[in-house]
Amino acid sequence: MNAPLAAHSILGESQEVGGLLLAPSLERRRLQCYLALLIVDCVALLTGFGLFGYLYLGDSGLHGALVQSQMLLPLFLTVALYNGAYSISSLDRATLGVGRALIALGISASAVVFIAFLAKSSTDYSRMFFVGGSVFSAALLVWARVQMRSFVFWRCGATVMNELVINDDGPAIDLPGAIQVSAQAMRLSPNLQDPHALDRIGLVLRHIDRVVVSCPPDRRAAWAMMLKGANVEGEVLDEQVIELGAQGARVAHSQGLLLVSAGPLGLRARAAKRLFDLVLAASALVLLLPLFLVVALAIKLEDGGAVFFVQRRLGRGNRFFDMYKFRSMSEVMADHHGSVSTSKQDIRVTRIGRFIRKTSIDELPQLFNVVLGDMSLVGPRPHAIGSQAGDKLFWEVDMRYWQRHSLKPGLSGLAQIRGFRGATERELDLVNRLQSDLEYLEGWTILRDIKIIVLTLRVLVHDRAF
Repeated sequence: MNAPLAAHSILGESQEVGGLLLAPSLERRRLQCYLALLIVDCVALLTGFGLFGYLYLGDSGLHGALVQSQMLLPLFLTVALYNGAYSISSLDRATLGVGRALIALGISASAVVFIAFLAKSSTDYSRMFFVGGSVFSAALLVWARVQMRSFVFWRCGATVMNELVINDDGPAIDLPGAIQVSAQAMRLSPNLQDPHALDRIGLVLRHIDRVVVSCPPDRRAAWAMMLKGANVEGEVLDEQVIELGAQGARVAHSQGLLLVSAGPLGLRARAAKRLFDLVLAASALVLLLPLFLVVALAIKLEDGGAVFFVQRRLGRGNRFFDMYKFRSMSEVMADHHGSVSTSKQDIRVTRIGRFIRKTSIDELPQLFNVVLGDMSLVGPRPHAIGSQAGDKLFWEVDMRYWQRHSLKPGLSGLAQIRGFRGATERELDLVNRLQSDLEYLEGWTILRDIKIIVLTLRVLVHDRAF
C-alpha cells in the first residue's frame, strides 16, 4: 500500500522503495548550504575590509586593509564553527545565523586587538582600517546572510530537517513542517520479534533526521526500543510530560527521573540581575527623593495617618515578605489581607490615594524592597494572601499559580505591560496574567528585563487603577 508522507517542499524528489514513499535526504543539501555560507562569510569579510581601504586611501589602502582582514579571517572561522554559525538552527532561522556570525566577528576582532597589544605590534596597523573594515564587514555579513536565505530555501525547502510524526493510535500532535504518517496505513509496527517489520520501519526512517511517535502507553516501550537502533533522533509522546511540566529526563541508579523544576538562575545570571536591580533601584530612589517627600507630606496632611502601607505578600520560593506601598486607603478601612479587590468607586480610597494609584506612584516604595533583595525590578507581581479571582483564591483557579514564585516578584512584568493588571473580577483576569508570568519564567535575559522596564513607562498611567 502506498501512503503519502504529507506535503513536503521537495517531495517531488522522494524515492519509492518496496511500496513505501520515502522522504528525500537533506543531509547533503545542508552540507552544501554550510559550505555556501562559509564562502559567503569569507567574501563578505574580505570585501568589507577591501572596500573600506579602497574608499579611504585608494589602491594602497586596499592592500593594507586586506592584510588586516587575512589576520582576522582564521579567527573568525574558528569562532563561527564553534558558536553554531554553521548549524541546523542557523540554517533554519536566518536571524539566529546572522546574530551568531556577528558575535563571531566581534570576538575575533577583539582577539586580534588583544594579540596585537600583547605583541606590541598595534602601532604597525591602522586602527582606522581595522575599525572601518570591521564595520563594513559586519554590514556585508548581515546583507549576505539575509540573501542566502533564498539559497537555503532552494536547496532544502521550507524546513532544513526531515521531521516525521508516526501516528500509531496515540494523541494527535501537530508539528509545523513535519511529515505526518499513519502507522496503520503504512503497515508500521514495532514488533521486536519480526525483523521484516523493523526493516520496513527502517526504510521509512532512512532519510529522517528526527521522528516523533504517538502511540498508546502499552506500545511506547516497543517503539522506544526500536528507535534506539534506528540511527535517528527519536521521541515518544507522553502526556505526563505536560501534566508534570517536565523539562528534561535522566537516569540515576537505574531509576528514570523527570526534571520538573529547573531551580534558580545560574550564578552569573543571578549576579547580573541583582547588580542590574541594585544600580537602577538605588539611582531611582535618589532621583525620586523629592517626589517621595511631596507624596508623603500630602498623605500625612490628608488624614494624619501612616505614610506607608505594609502588606504581607508571597515572594520567591513561596516565602512571605513585607511589601511597601504609599498608603492610598483610609487607615481604618485598609485591607491588609487583600481579600477584597479595589473597585472603581471604592470608598476606602482617599483623594490622594486615587491620584497615586492612577499614576502608579503608590508602587514606588517597592524600590526599597528591590534594594533589600525581596523583589526585583522585573518579575511576576506579588499578590496578597487573600487575593481572589471571582470568588476563588488565585491558586484555586489554576494550580500553576505556584510556579510563578520560582523567581523574585517584580515591580513590573510581562502581564503588566500587556494590560493585565488591576482588579481580578473574573477568573479569566488571573489566567491572562498567570500565562504571561509563566512565559517570563521560561528564559531570563537582561535584554528582556530592559525592554519590559522601557515598556512599563508607557503604562504607568492606566484605567485599571482603582
